[in-house]
Amino acid sequence: MKSLILALPLLLTLTLGQAHAADEIRIAMEGKFPPFEDMDANGNLRGFNVDIANALCAEMKLKCKLVRFEWDDLIPALNDKKTDAILASMSITQERLKLVDFTDKYAQTPAFFFAKSHRIPFVFINPKRLAGMKIGVQVDTTYDRYVSAKYAATSPITRFKSTEEMYNALADGQIDLVMDDAVAGYYGFLQTPRGKGFELVGSAVVDVKYFGEGQGIAVRKGDKELKAKFNKALATILVNGVYKDIQRKYFVFNVY
Repeated sequence: MKSLILALPLLLTLTLGQAHAADEIRIAMEGKFPPFEDMDANGNLRGFNVDIANALCAEMKLKCKLVRFEWDDLIPALNDKKTDAILASMSITQERLKLVDFTDKYAQTPAFFFAKSHRIPFVFINPKRLAGMKIGVQVDTTYDRYVSAKYAATSPITRFKSTEEMYNALADGQIDLVMDDAVAGYYGFLQTPRGKGFELVGSAVVDVKYFGEGQGIAVRKGDKELKAKFNKALATILVNGVYKDIQRKYFVFNVY
């Protein structure tokens, strides 16, 4: 009995320490996908995803710590417990659901091709019309998988570590067109000086098999508690106007 009484303070300290640690969650992003997420002049993350993450953490009454990883390191970092969640415009696909769990969608934007103005005058794009043209994509993305499946037999495909490298190659004429998120490409490339003389080409590409049914927040397999907290907080900010206020800050149209 005496040993139990002596052990109580230690047990209480450990319990309180665990509860305190649970009040902070780490949310991973790439930081190279404007206007959803990029870095300011001081090296701080900014963008739509950052504001959504902070709004969700505020609603959940949790401290939010944003951490950065390269795109293809995001899921490994989550499963290695280097982060607790991924909020990085990651599409909910059947392939990824084998590795992680996803919350409800928090955004949904279509894919689009981007090319030099008047270079590709087709309303509908198909492999035959792009035959021989060099296509760029960010490696290990849904766009990479789609283009690889649909166009690899007729067009050379170049894969880039980041969208910044991809658009630089497009602007320099190293590739003929790229596939990317319509919103990210419009604001992150077309509306910048290097995007002058380029445009969206063809029509929106929507294919559930490759692009899923929206972008969600990834959590580790079986982490039902954190998933439920995110879903509850997301439902709240969608109703109380917080989501719309954040959306209005970055976009002139609906991204949900």
